[in-house]
Amino acid sequence: MDRFDGKPLNAPNDVVVRSDNSIWFTDPGYGLLSHYEGTRMEPELPTRVYRIDPGSLVGEVVVEDMERPNGLCFSPDERLLYIADSGQRREIRVYDVVGRKLENGRVFASLAPCCPDGIRCDTDGNIWSSAGWSGSPDEGVRIYAPDGDLIGKIALPEVCANLTFGGRKRNRLFFTASQSLYSLYVDALGIPY
Repeated sequence: MDRFDGKPLNAPNDVVVRSDNSIWFTDPGYGLLSHYEGTRMEPELPTRVYRIDPGSLVGEVVVEDMERPNGLCFSPDERLLYIADSGQRREIRVYDVVGRKLENGRVFASLAPCCPDGIRCDTDGNIWSSAGWSGSPDEGVRIYAPDGDLIGKIALPEVCANLTFGGRKRNRLFFTASQSLYSLYVDALGIPY
């Protein structure tokens, strides 16, 4: 899918596949903002989150209320979808998954002054988020309990952009930073995607 309503997508960013094989992805438009990540041009569509149906392969809009939807992940039971908004809000929002739709969007956690980017969920329902782009010493990775409470931090000497669980047990956290790739064994198991 590279178009919606006959118009080109802005610059799709992160993607997650649900167990029913539906594909959910964000389109924050970063690739259009400068020549650094793509080609500068005016977007033809708003920033959104889309879902592609596994049977028909037709895309549909599922979220339009975010400034810069970025990283996304499902809860272990797939009843919730978490989406990072890396715009001015600098927060992670959570939505109830009701069939093919998302409902009851609400703030899960604010990362300000840091900005969330990539996010992943572990098997206990904790959310692991990159936290950067603020210039503060608080940058790196943040871990939130299912109720939104901050329960841990991993400090990095540079901006963390994305992260994922890997390894045989999915207990090795890999994270990308400005100029480096880091890995760390953790006492958590990532959800397989």
